[in-house]
Amino acid sequence: PPAPLPAAVVGAGLGGSAVAYFLQQHFGPQVQLDVYEPAGVGGRLATLTVNKQQYESRGASIHALSLHMQDFVKILGLKHRREVAGKSAIFSGEHFILEETDWYLLNLFRLWWHYGISFLRLQMWVEEVMEKFMRIYKYQAHGYAFSSLEELLRSLGGDAFVNMTQRSVAESLLEVGVTQRFVDDVIAAVLRSSYGQSVLVPAFAGAMSLAGAQGSTWAVEGGNKLVCSGLLKLTKANVIPARVTGISLHSSEGRALYQVHYEGKEGQGSAFYDMVVVTTPLHPSRSNFTFENFEPPIANFLGAFQPSVTSVVHGYLNSSYFGFPDPKLFPFANILTTDTPDLFFNAMDNICPVNISAAFRRKQPQEAAVWRVFSQQPLDKQQLKTLFRSYYSVQVTEWQAYPRYDAAKSLPPIVLHENLFYLSGVEWVASSMEMIAVAAKNVALLAYNRWHQDLEKIDQKDLMHKVKTEL
Repeated sequence: PPAPLPAAVVGAGLGGSAVAYFLQQHFGPQVQLDVYEPAGVGGRLATLTVNKQQYESRGASIHALSLHMQDFVKILGLKHRREVAGKSAIFSGEHFILEETDWYLLNLFRLWWHYGISFLRLQMWVEEVMEKFMRIYKYQAHGYAFSSLEELLRSLGGDAFVNMTQRSVAESLLEVGVTQRFVDDVIAAVLRSSYGQSVLVPAFAGAMSLAGAQGSTWAVEGGNKLVCSGLLKLTKANVIPARVTGISLHSSEGRALYQVHYEGKEGQGSAFYDMVVVTTPLHPSRSNFTFENFEPPIANFLGAFQPSVTSVVHGYLNSSYFGFPDPKLFPFANILTTDTPDLFFNAMDNICPVNISAAFRRKQPQEAAVWRVFSQQPLDKQQLKTLFRSYYSVQVTEWQAYPRYDAAKSLPPIVLHENLFYLSGVEWVASSMEMIAVAAKNVALLAYNRWHQDLEKIDQKDLMHKVKTEL
């Protein structure tokens, strides 16, 4: 059959822009793409302005092994942002329990002194997960796709990977010989910083987060959101500034036809499509649109989202709260925290602008700097006063950041109907830019293989063997 004319994508965040790019890559330039986005292109990849400089407000760093993100940057002619080194430490609410130094060997010695070989066991566990996860790029390069998240995980790491979405990271790590103290001090701090949640998050999501904390990371010069706007421009997608309110099913000449209903500045409207990909979370608190005429009906996926607050503060750090009465001696750019009841923030970091000149240097600790503070509730005046001696500005972003991982027992579907797909469910496996890019490629391949009835390329077993044979 000819390429679907036209196709709709709901949402212009990273998922929407990546799936638009991959759909065009597979179906060819003749596919017409309408992308619906009521806010701004980029979704959670947003920047804000402090003192005439732009800063990342949310999705800030990308892991070195993020191959799709690397490809996007190369294709779009974007650059990696220059890395400005900064030391990290873990704060318990009373004192720093682990401090990074400039000396790699000294850092290793401190870890060993405090936690024995727990950090080595952690590293081996994360590396094993990542090694299996990297198989996805081979499968996708050969055109293979998966109709469910369970099938995708099973193809990478068997039932063990599926089970990792159902049991906690703490349980998995204790099983491989990591000590409880290491879990409480280090693992808890990393997960509070990335997901704003405890060591009860599922093992797979935890492994992805810990891989990001261990490996080298990078960001896009000018802001990570440039990837989204760049991909949409490259695909010549038609971005419609409207909120989708519902999708209803019709049929034409024996095949499904989807009517997308939307609401924009000029009122309500609708359009018909052969294919639709939904990239916004199907959850009443996030999207709240309806599906009509589907049998059986398409239900909202039951699960909650974790509220997160990002406060970007331009001011003078109160280093004495962290046990450094002389601000000149405060050495840390990133502060992670343990799971302590009295602590009112999850993490904070001294952030650099999205455009870094060759002459740029990090502010001295006694100077006014831009700090990003992650918390679960908005910070009140007293809390801001605890963290900062004084400040010029505070910009607060509240968002339903990540799935509440303890709230769901099953993974959402990818296929909602014949040619109606759901991308955001992947966040219930793990939430990162690369996971969303992997899911976007999978949905595009799945849509293409289903459209052309190429069932040999969907949900195949023993793919490692098949791929080796093809090579």
